[in-house]
Amino acid sequence: MEIDLSPKQSQKVYGGDGGSYYTWSSSDLPMLAEAKVGGAKLLLQPHGLALPSYSDSAKVAYVLHGKGRAGIVMPEATKEKVVPLRKGDALALPFGVVTWWFNDGDGELVVLFLGDTSKAHRSGEFTNFLLTGVGSLFHGFSTEFVSRAWDLKEEEVEKLVKAQKGQGIVKLREGQSLPAASEEDAKGMVFNCESAPLDVDVKGGGRVVVLTDKNLPLVGEVGLGADLVRIDSASMCSPGFSSDSAFQVTYVIRGSGRVQVVGIDGRRVLETRVKAGCLFIVPRFFVVSKIADGDGMEWFSIITTPQPVFSHLAGRTSVWKALSPQVLEASFDVSPEMEKLFRSKRTSDAIFFAPPN
Repeated sequence: MEIDLSPKQSQKVYGGDGGSYYTWSSSDLPMLAEAKVGGAKLLLQPHGLALPSYSDSAKVAYVLHGKGRAGIVMPEATKEKVVPLRKGDALALPFGVVTWWFNDGDGELVVLFLGDTSKAHRSGEFTNFLLTGVGSLFHGFSTEFVSRAWDLKEEEVEKLVKAQKGQGIVKLREGQSLPAASEEDAKGMVFNCESAPLDVDVKGGGRVVVLTDKNLPLVGEVGLGADLVRIDSASMCSPGFSSDSAFQVTYVIRGSGRVQVVGIDGRRVLETRVKAGCLFIVPRFFVVSKIADGDGMEWFSIITTPQPVFSHLAGRTSVWKALSPQVLEASFDVSPEMEKLFRSKRTSDAIFFAPPN
């Protein structure tokens, strides 16, 4: 049975005055379960707070818009780290990390989460465990257990556990404050992809910043690779595939364009147009290529291995360039002249191709 590869938008799960939480479900996007990955978005209004929680999945968080701060408590840590957040920031969140998120700006703060659900309760979906508020772990234990665990009187337990009426996301009251963010805490925890040196820069074509355990050490613990890619107006991303059995999970941040994916037996399994807000997944070893519309296109991807390896079928680094002329002539069943013409093209372009003049 073929799996639907069509790009999908996220759906709202819950929210209120403080903001909203959105996810992609494996029932709507079956490739999530197949790839054992999950996707979600957190949208916080000014003064919105996402209450402390942990997840059953290791993730990479990416700030799509706005500014704020996040509290991070690593396993066995005795104190939280409070890091500033701005557009383009990436954070790696291993298993067991407790986080809270706060919008201290004037506009919306939007954070994308992509991660590994191979050990999750539901393959293809994140399960978050709230520490406070409606639906939190506190609510699951009896008053007796809570009072004994935290050495509180039962009437004190009632006041502590039932005071917070919000679920997942709340808005701070006037006069309430949270710990200030620290640039020192951010070292090794946050990496801004928009201000980082470019790993690939093709004039008129596109640019790439790759997220690895070298620029964000916790990525190694999460077990994922990631990159931020921007291609210019009408530019093309070379047809290529992950050559180490990884899935590519792509979220379109800005712009729009066309996507084609070719799979087993040379069949085109996806031909569609994508736009901002879409998430789609490329199966292992399938070849994908993208062409941007007039406004260009920007996307953030995770790859289900911390050190991804890609093979490209066009451009200077194409696998065709490594093959001998005789093999190409025989393989295509063409004349030496046609092989020379083919080999002479794209001798300097790598990965991205600017539109023809």
